[in-house]
Amino acid sequence: MKSIEIRTRMAPSPTGEFHIGGLRTLLFNYAWARKNNGKFLLRIEDTDRNRYVEGALNRIMDAIRAYGLEWDEGPVVGGPKGPYIQSERLNIYQEYIQRLISNKKAYYCFCSEERIGELRKRSQEENKAFKYDKHCLNLNETVINEKLENGSSYTVRLNVPQNESIDYEDFVLGPVSFPSNDIDDAVLIKSDGYPTYHFAVVVDDYLMEITHVMRGVEWVSSTPKHILLYRFFGFEPPKFGHLPNLKFVGSNKKMSKREGTTNALDFIKRGYLPDAILNQLMFLGWNPGTEKEIYTLEEFISDFDLNRIHKTDLVSLDFDKLNWFNNTYIQKLTNEEFLEKIKDWSIRFNTPCSIFEIEKNYSREKVLDIVRLAKERLDTLSEFDLVTDYYLNKPTVDNVILGKYSSNSKFVLEFFKEAMISSQDFSFIFLDKKLHEQVKENNYSMKEFFMTLRIAVTGETVTPPIIEIISILGKDEVISRLNLAISRL
Repeated sequence: MKSIEIRTRMAPSPTGEFHIGGLRTLLFNYAWARKNNGKFLLRIEDTDRNRYVEGALNRIMDAIRAYGLEWDEGPVVGGPKGPYIQSERLNIYQEYIQRLISNKKAYYCFCSEERIGELRKRSQEENKAFKYDKHCLNLNETVINEKLENGSSYTVRLNVPQNESIDYEDFVLGPVSFPSNDIDDAVLIKSDGYPTYHFAVVVDDYLMEITHVMRGVEWVSSTPKHILLYRFFGFEPPKFGHLPNLKFVGSNKKMSKREGTTNALDFIKRGYLPDAILNQLMFLGWNPGTEKEIYTLEEFISDFDLNRIHKTDLVSLDFDKLNWFNNTYIQKLTNEEFLEKIKDWSIRFNTPCSIFEIEKNYSREKVLDIVRLAKERLDTLSEFDLVTDYYLNKPTVDNVILGKYSSNSKFVLEFFKEAMISSQDFSFIFLDKKLHEQVKENNYSMKEFFMTLRIAVTGETVTPPIIEIISILGKDEVISRLNLAISRL
């Protein structure tokens, strides 16, 4: 028996920016296709013309590629099942809707917006979910033809059977059942001639031979409509699995823009590495059953298992955990890799970064030393300027803080100034040995002396080893800063 090729898809709508939750869903679909040597498709669901945002399609594709992910079939790359943009498939939907109408599985609805509005209002007053009352179901052919010939506005609705149970096996949630009497006669073709999501998704998934549909848990209630459409067409439905939605830590509802950024590309713009973001997304709704936390994309694909997807409504995106992932991935970069990474990031997002000024003022060797010291303190690339400011700017010394660590700051700084002036070698190894020996020989407090030096040179109380910073800054600059600090005491 010939094995079936696994085919998954992601179908974003260009009604806004690509959501970070959508990226998680894409990642799971991508991994399942790759694990099974199948195909991953990108399809653009652009039939909601009222909410269409110009340029959103290209930004969605840019965001996906920014995370190092590609599609096997879809816009730009093409494929045998195209077109992959729904607005270019209207003739296909018309063909399939006529099949449903002729078989009495769908019907024309000529109800005005006002009448539908009244029905909705009545449902709200009765505290019931809206259901169309099948008012147009039994219109005779003559009336229907007259209205069509006269150009009357209409929609096409699904004819949901009564008193049935719509059942399916969800590979995440298990058995799911809906009474058909609770299912609305959903609109399949809108008055503008465009299909709704419910209709287009079924036709497209069938024609594109999608075998597995992974989507957010909010679509569970829509699945029985889709099951009915597959049945009415005589199509074999794909396997359905519904994933938990993302939420922010501390929230009890699906992630919202009002609570923070949800744009997948904004996470990279804020200085998170794509690999680190993907690593956290892997664990938002899935776990490997082990203690392993750091996953490359290839390792995730290898270990990904549908049986280990979480059966829950919501999972938390924790920025503290994301910061940990990001710092871990930053540490894994060589100094040269990090240097190129932060420059590329700055240029791509038009974000000013001090690395370019540092390169103008320091030798290549010292630039890499600065990068090495900075990497240890970064959660995001956007913090680079904060932890490297003292390499470019003389600090404003806070005398109160200086006094907190030493009762005689002036003496301490004069001591270090003389040591710097007399030093012929300003390498880290030499300075580290010399300064520590001199402080020890005089029975001075290491903490008092070196903290005072740190504040005078950098203006900070927490930095990488201060002697490494001094070695990078150079003799003249350090003495200049010590003189400035002394003059203010």
